[in-house]
Amino acid sequence: MNISDLLAMRLLIVDDKIENVNILEDMLAGEGFRNVISTTDPRRTLDLVTAFDPDLVLLDLMMPDLDGYAVLEQLARRTPPDEFRPVMVISADVTQEARRRALSLGAKDFLTKPFDLIETMLRICNLLETSLLYKRLQALTAPEPPLQRWHPKADD
Repeated sequence: MNISDLLAMRLLIVDDKIENVNILEDMLAGEGFRNVISTTDPRRTLDLVTAFDPDLVLLDLMMPDLDGYAVLEQLARRTPPDEFRPVMVISADVTQEARRRALSLGAKDFLTKPFDLIETMLRICNLLETSLLYKRLQALTAPEPPLQRWHPKADD
C-alpha cells in the first residue's frame, strides 16, 4: 500500500453547512485527494452512496430534514454484514450521549467541531487504510469461480 492508493479512494462529505463542506473539501484537495463529492442535503446520502460507492463517509449529526443518526440507521440497514464502509461523524455536539449514540449506530470515529485539521486528516487516513486493507483481504478470500466455466462438460 502506498499513498497513491489512499489518495485514489472515494470520500463522501454530508454536512448541511456549506462552510464545513468547503473546509473539508479544501483540506482533502490540499492533501491530494481527487475523488471527493459532497452534499448539503442529507436526504441524498443513500443515493450518493449507491452511485459513488465511497470508501469513507464524513457525516454531520445535526442537520435539518434528516439528522446524522437517521443517516447512520439508513446506512446500517443497507450495508451488507460483510461490507466495511466506515463513517466518521464530525459534530458540534460534544456530549457523551451523542458520541455513544453515533458509535452504537455504526460510526467508526467521532470528532467534534471545531476540528483540528491535522488530527482530522490523520483519522481519515487511518480509516481509509483500514478500508483498503479490508477490501484487499476480501479479494484474497473471495471464492474462486467454478472451473466448469472454462472446461466444457463432457456431454457438450
